[in-house]
Amino acid sequence: MRIETIYRYPVKGLTAEALEEVALTPGETLPEDRRFALAQGDAPFDLAAPAWLPKRHFGCLMVNARLALVHSAFDARSGDLLLRLPSQSPLVASTRSEAGRAAIASALTTYLAEEARGTPRFLEAPGHSFSDVAKKVVSIIGLSSLHALEQASGMTLDPLRFRANVYVSGGSPWAEFGWIGQEIQLGQTKLRVVKRIVRCPATEVNPSTGERDAKPPRWLRDHFGHADLGVYAEVLEGGRIAIGDALETLAPAD
Repeated sequence: MRIETIYRYPVKGLTAEALEEVALTPGETLPEDRRFALAQGDAPFDLAAPAWLPKRHFGCLMVNARLALVHSAFDARSGDLLLRLPSQSPLVASTRSEAGRAAIASALTTYLAEEARGTPRFLEAPGHSFSDVAKKVVSIIGLSSLHALEQASGMTLDPLRFRANVYVSGGSPWAEFGWIGQEIQLGQTKLRVVKRIVRCPATEVNPSTGERDAKPPRWLRDHFGHADLGVYAEVLEGGRIAIGDALETLAPAD
């Protein structure tokens, strides 16, 4: 199996950013992945004591399908975030200043309209990831599994519906489910696969149109008896991964 694509998602619910290669660090996510989030005004997120919260507390595709139409681009060196919202002029604002974060929050709140609750905040909590799971992990999808779902449903599905970090080719459908609890070699890194990814209504959203035009969770249950696609893995040994690198399962140590 080999890496076909690598993505990070700097702002929870917004644009995927493709990478040719990236360095992974033990116990961490991809750099900049889910670094920022738009917290709804009623979200009990405490910047002084950041803790994981379910995605419904943040702007997310599961609830806010129209976020798919917002194009974002993050410059990690400058800290600037570019937002292109439908029918609006582009906004470039600094994620490092209070004024910049307020401008980003205001633009997204206005765009969400009635979907915004209270006074949303655009947040970053150093060392915290606004991931769908509490553990800091890398998400991996075997494209053979996705193709099996496409064949069963009779519909072509953009892989970005599933917002994984790493997509790999080769292997048989659902092979990744057999890796749970095992270690894998990915490029120069070593990871331990910890759990399957249960799919939610976010995957119903077409990332190009913002329309809910598919039912992947239902199709997975109907055709395969589960609602899972992909796995989460924690980084044990850091290093570089790049497009074309191999993924190999490792035999347990004696």
